[in-house]
Amino acid sequence: MADVIEVGAARNDAPPPAGRTRRRGVTERGNRSTPYLFLAPYLVLFGVFGLAPILFGVWISLHQWDLQLPNRPFIGLDNYQDLFSSDSAIYGDWWSSVRATGIFTLFSVPLLVVIPLGLALLLNRSFPGRTFFRAAFFAPYVLGVAVIGLLWRFLLDANLGLVNRVLGAVGLPSDTPWVTDVPWAWISLVGVTVWWTCGFNAVIYLAGLQDIAPELYEAAKVDGAGGWDRFRHVTIPGLRPVMLFVLTTTILASANVFGQALLITQGAPGEQTRTVVWRIVDEGLRDYDAGRAAAMSVFFALMLAVVSVVNFRLFRYRED
Repeated sequence: MADVIEVGAARNDAPPPAGRTRRRGVTERGNRSTPYLFLAPYLVLFGVFGLAPILFGVWISLHQWDLQLPNRPFIGLDNYQDLFSSDSAIYGDWWSSVRATGIFTLFSVPLLVVIPLGLALLLNRSFPGRTFFRAAFFAPYVLGVAVIGLLWRFLLDANLGLVNRVLGAVGLPSDTPWVTDVPWAWISLVGVTVWWTCGFNAVIYLAGLQDIAPELYEAAKVDGAGGWDRFRHVTIPGLRPVMLFVLTTTILASANVFGQALLITQGAPGEQTRTVVWRIVDEGLRDYDAGRAAAMSVFFALMLAVVSVVNFRLFRYRED
C-alpha cells in the first residue's frame, strides 16, 4: 500500500507535458492581450483624429505660422505672450471675446442646469400625453445651429420680427432691439440657447431620475418627509453624478458658443457679442495667422480644463 501511495504522489508531482505548458502560456498571453485588441481601433482613431491634431496645434502655436507665406519661423511662446501684452495688436479684441464668452456662460449655464431639472421632474410623473411632451421639449435640439440662428434672426428682427409684433398686439413695447443692443442681445442669445438645448439636458436628467429606486421615496414618506425633503435628501443625492455630467458638458458647450452669435446678433452691438471661438476663427481664417489662432485655442482649452477639474473637485468634496 505504501508503494502505491508513493507512486501516486510521484505522478501528481510530475511536471506537465511540455506541449501543455506551451499551450497554457500562449493562452495566458492571449488573455492579457485581448483587451488591448478590442481597444486598438479606438486608440488608432483617437491618435489620428484626436491626439495628433492637438499636438500639431501646439506645434503651430509655437511658430509664426502665416498661411500665405512659405516661411514659418519658430518663435517660442511669443504668440502666448501677445495674449497678455497690452502692446499687442490682438490684446483688446482677445480679452473682449473672453469677456463676451464669460457673460454668455455665466447666464446660460444656471438656466440650462435648473430649468431642465424642473422639466424632468414634471415629465417623470404619470399623466396623459407624457410621451408627446417629452418629444416636444426635445424636438428643437435635433435642429442644426444654422436653422436655429436664421429662424430666430427673423423672429427677433426689430422692424419685421414676429416677436415685436406680438408684443405690440398685447400693448407692450414693439420696438425692442433684440439683436442690436445690450442687454437685449444677451437676452436673445441666452434665451434662444436655453430654448434650443434644454430638452437634451432634460432627457439626461430624466434618465437619472428613473435610476433612483422608488423604495427610497417610499421610505422617506414613511419617515414623514415632505415633497421638498424628498427632493433634497433623495432626488439630489441620486442625481449627483448626472448633475456633474450636465454641468460640465453645459459649461463646455456654452463656452464654445459660436453659431448663435454669428447668425443672430452678428457680433452686435459693435463686437460685444463676438465670442472666443469666433475670434479664433477670424484670426486663423480671415487674418491667416494660424500661429496666434492656435495659441488662442490652446490657452482656451487649458482654461476649460481647469474649470472641469474644479467641477469634479467640488462635487467629489460634497459627496465625501
